[in-house]
Amino acid sequence: MISLEPIKTLKNKEFRNLLTGRFFLILAFRMLATLLGWWVYQLTKDPFSIGLIGLSEVIPAVSTALYAGHVIDMNEKKRMLLLCTSGYFVLIALLLIPAFYSSNLHFTGHEITYYIYGIIFLTGICRAFIGPIVPVMIPKIVGQEKLANAITLNQATFLTASVSGHAIGGFLIALITIKWTLVVILFLILLASLFFFQIKKQQSEYHKNELQVWASMKEGITYIYRTKEILGALCLDMFAVLFGGAVAMIPVFASDILKVGADGFGLLNAASDIGSMMIIVTLSFIPLRKNQGKILIGVVAGFGLCIIGFGLSKLYWLSFLFLMLSGIFDGISVVIRGTIVQLKTPDHIRGRVMSANSIFIMSSNEMGQFESGVAAKLLGVVRSVVFGGTMTVLIALFVGKFVPKLRKMEY
Repeated sequence: MISLEPIKTLKNKEFRNLLTGRFFLILAFRMLATLLGWWVYQLTKDPFSIGLIGLSEVIPAVSTALYAGHVIDMNEKKRMLLLCTSGYFVLIALLLIPAFYSSNLHFTGHEITYYIYGIIFLTGICRAFIGPIVPVMIPKIVGQEKLANAITLNQATFLTASVSGHAIGGFLIALITIKWTLVVILFLILLASLFFFQIKKQQSEYHKNELQVWASMKEGITYIYRTKEILGALCLDMFAVLFGGAVAMIPVFASDILKVGADGFGLLNAASDIGSMMIIVTLSFIPLRKNQGKILIGVVAGFGLCIIGFGLSKLYWLSFLFLMLSGIFDGISVVIRGTIVQLKTPDHIRGRVMSANSIFIMSSNEMGQFESGVAAKLLGVVRSVVFGGTMTVLIALFVGKFVPKLRKMEY
């Protein structure tokens, strides 16, 4: 049955401002990720160098995530969101130096690559704070009764921005070069800030210094550990994406195997997000009603099979199809996991739980990128992708058998 609740949820102006700002911010982030993957590979011609992009960001992001959750819960949320967005703007602006003046400053390709890694390391700290803030703000804006719809709309916004960012990033690199694409990215971050500025303040539920830092961080971790549905869903997602991170090797497939250039790379890079966007928009109006736990395990296994197919494919259209199907499976997984985490987390601890959640997400995405780079170095690009997809299927089967609470989960 088609539900009209998402339309009612979007009538909330403050929620629309939050989603619009997030759309432009994620659009910028995805364009940047596409740009950096292409830029670094063109500088080094080494798949391992792409993996180091993820490692450069995930180390500081994971290291500071739990502290970020404490800070978010203890402080006013709008101010934190604007500060983090401003920090991103300044750091990305620093990439304009090698982009515009590398020849004048006589930078070598390796020097530019190391400079990029340094900037990405610093953005990882910003990401630890900015990642959980939007999910933390949503419940107070829309209320508990509309939270499930708001979560799905938030994910639809995220993936719409992702698919657009990946595709537009590739096209802009080909059309206006790397340096001017960076300028566009900075403009989008500024635009996001303008929408965030219109959101009302959300004060902390705690008095200043009411909780000690270590006790506060421990409370968030303890809650996740005791809530087996959350723990199981996060672990399943983390290990699946960790081993199934074939997207990180798309620059290599596009350049050396499929030989499609920057335009084809941008579209191929967007393929999984196209699938995710399609399914999440569908789920916004035709939500899953039961057996969400079994569906989660099944779609993760399907995701792994698609990654295997992508690794073995030598045809561009078939590679695109496998990536798009993997995005459909991943989109369903994202909706189920996100809904479980939000619905089972009380407001007073939401920042810390979402920050811990971000550790799982960042560990899987960025460490998956690093794992793909290492595996490609050791096994070769094709074998590494097939290996990752196989491990993903095996992990889904393992969780399905040995974590009954998740398998039986419904909401």
